[in-house]
Amino acid sequence: MCQKCQISSRLSRRHFLAFGAAAVAASQRSTPAWAQAPNAIGPDEALKRIIDGNARYAANTASNKDFSAGRAARATAQYPIASIISCADSRVAPELVFDQGPGELFVVRLAGNFVNNDGLASIEYGVNYLGVPLVMVLGHTGCGAVDATIKVLKDNVELPGHIPALVNSIKPAVEAAKKKNPSDLLAEATAENVRYNVQRLNESDPIVSKLVKDGKVKVVGGVYDIATGKVNLL
Repeated sequence: MCQKCQISSRLSRRHFLAFGAAAVAASQRSTPAWAQAPNAIGPDEALKRIIDGNARYAANTASNKDFSAGRAARATAQYPIASIISCADSRVAPELVFDQGPGELFVVRLAGNFVNNDGLASIEYGVNYLGVPLVMVLGHTGCGAVDATIKVLKDNVELPGHIPALVNSIKPAVEAAKKKNPSDLLAEATAENVRYNVQRLNESDPIVSKLVKDGKVKVVGGVYDIATGKVNLL
């Protein structure tokens, strides 16, 4: 091959490689970062993972024991597989309940596990920017916030500080439960509180409802039994 042909061949290969690299870079830019992340799984798979984790926890066979493992990698990014709206009750620790390590759950906690605007904004951040495929509203047995709401409605108990605002958010669930005349009002109100907030999330525009409609996110509810360690889906 003549020297001129060799130069032309090298240039052609160089241009081809440069074009290929540019095409790959462009395709990566057009795909959201989280779509290639470890949490890029479907909602059903995410639900299976945390329910399987809860079974391990309830059986005292949890696999997550070294919580320092992967610490350096977690410093660069987070890829949670589920968002949990949980009560602030000190006996309810979602990472333990679902046997998930640090970085695997995006948790919003407040007494009564209901959705207010701040909590909704956090959930929107999780599903929109972190690619979280599953959201669970998690109630629990013997919830003090729900019980307090029942007492306020029944006995006109006056609560101090900002606690009445919390009670007002749980009232719709308690009122719905009372209409069923249940044998255990606290248990039924706890379940209704979960259902009420699952519905609110499913209807929350403009972010969550669209992702739910598109099948990218699923919103579910469950009640954690403190005595047994099991989560029962509703």
